[in-house]
Amino acid sequence: MGSGSGIRVRRVYDPPEDDDGTRVLVDRLWPRGISKEHAAVDLWAKDATPSKELRTWYHEDRSGSRHDVFVERYRTELGDSAHTEAVEGLLALLRRGGPVTLLTAVKDVPASHVPVLVDHLEHALDHR
Repeated sequence: MGSGSGIRVRRVYDPPEDDDGTRVLVDRLWPRGISKEHAAVDLWAKDATPSKELRTWYHEDRSGSRHDVFVERYRTELGDSAHTEAVEGLLALLRRGGPVTLLTAVKDVPASHVPVLVDHLEHALDHR
């Protein structure tokens, strides 16, 4: 999964590739069963992820019926001061050029927080 902004998305369990650029873990929790060496993570952007409360609320209902509300709440969180430093750090990496690969452990990436984060970053880059 990639975009014109230089943002790529991969699962952290996939082996690193030469063209990954800066590899950034965008999960709040460290992925199970993978060492830091094997993950080859350059940066762990915990504070760019959904809050513990939002993540817990979203995962309480596995039916997917909460997805739209989750997206709305996470977008709101991304604008909060608690996320500012992490988001600005990601934007600085992207503005510097070269690819940035966002890594996640989630199995269903489209139903996760990652597309919301990518959209937020791309929107911020478009409106600089």
